[in-house]
Amino acid sequence: MHLYIESLGCARNQVDSENMAGQLRQAGWSLTRDPAEAVVIVVNTCSFVESAINESIETILELARFKKKGRCKRLVVAGCLPERFREAIAEALPEVDQFLGTGAFTRIVDAVTGPLNGGVCLLPDPDRIAIDTTGARERGQSHTAYLKIAEGCSRHCTYCIIPRLRGRQKSRPMEHILNEARELVAGGVKELNLVAQDTTHYGHDLAEPVSLDILLARLADVAGDAWVRFLYGHPESITDGVIETVAAHPTLCPYFDLPVQHAATRVLKKMGRNYEKEKLLDLFQRIRSTVAGAALRTTLIVGFPGETDADFQELMDFVEQVRFDHLGVFTYSDAEDLPSHRLPGHVSKKVAQSRHDTLMERQMEISADNLTSRIGKTLSVLIEAAPEPHLYEGRSILQAPEVDGMTFVRTLPGGPTPSIGEFASVTITDTLEYDLIGRAL
Repeated sequence: MHLYIESLGCARNQVDSENMAGQLRQAGWSLTRDPAEAVVIVVNTCSFVESAINESIETILELARFKKKGRCKRLVVAGCLPERFREAIAEALPEVDQFLGTGAFTRIVDAVTGPLNGGVCLLPDPDRIAIDTTGARERGQSHTAYLKIAEGCSRHCTYCIIPRLRGRQKSRPMEHILNEARELVAGGVKELNLVAQDTTHYGHDLAEPVSLDILLARLADVAGDAWVRFLYGHPESITDGVIETVAAHPTLCPYFDLPVQHAATRVLKKMGRNYEKEKLLDLFQRIRSTVAGAALRTTLIVGFPGETDADFQELMDFVEQVRFDHLGVFTYSDAEDLPSHRLPGHVSKKVAQSRHDTLMERQMEISADNLTSRIGKTLSVLIEAAPEPHLYEGRSILQAPEVDGMTFVRTLPGGPTPSIGEFASVTITDTLEYDLIGRAL
């Protein structure tokens, strides 16, 4: 029997979807990429911000039509949407047969094969679910993989719903992570991307505490020539040990993903972020002086309640000063169940969008300028596609999957031919606003 899974949201959600797919494959289900062929459809949802909620609902309603026009007999909705809205979601979406919260991913086989009870919600407390209960994963990509090292978050950022959706931080035991890494590398994976809500706080909650720098060093030993990259770090929890460990191991990507959200002290305090601009500037300077050629990525929120024109200008000045290699900007997403909803001075959507556009326009110029420094250098590039003869698409060690630009690689007739899923040495010859262009050696 065929089953279709639609995964929405972040890379952490993608790992959950792959784990559910693995459980279903072991239970005898055949996965299809065409929902019209599926007897069961599973939607793993996101509800982090308003746009994600809307996308989740639209996707559910779109796929529900296959219960009328296709072969689908059962529609299952999992993840953050049912966890956030709980039993009310069943009344709002009668098209759905079963809802699973974020603590119920291990119940996916029961949800797919069990008796239909009409919109039943399985919502166990995420804090009471063991993180390391996953079996074999069913991954779509063969050469790159996300490796979840922890679940949940113990911080209290006023704009963020994640601690309520995923519970407090629960780190996986290091040996379990290393074992999964070995399996992935043995299966041909060339890039391991570590994910968690706060990767740089990894291990502090374990019975025998360990730190991310130790995990990174161990992963560098077991990964062979595969890249190891950590995503979703935090400026408060990254240590000099992590920075120095990245500098010491060639297979650890010199890539630092540290969402700072803002730079104005008064806004940061309202956000529940316990640092100031000066500490951020010092941190990024230490990274660049310790790790040769390091790439810096961050995300920012504009339009947060109480953000003034002066606060935004301070943020613009900060971006000018740091000159991030990669930067994402979000407009503040309000909801009644967020602590930030109760703050005074809400910014209009029009003003927030204007600030977003202004910041992104400047970042495009900064990115283009930064990339020119790569011209003439030879980078290792992971080849991912070949859209036409003598043209390949991939990513350098300085570009993370899905969120950053690409590296376009040209080859000459009779010259070296890169292989998809393998590394190629590429000399950078030109750039676009966010992308690199090079020639295969």
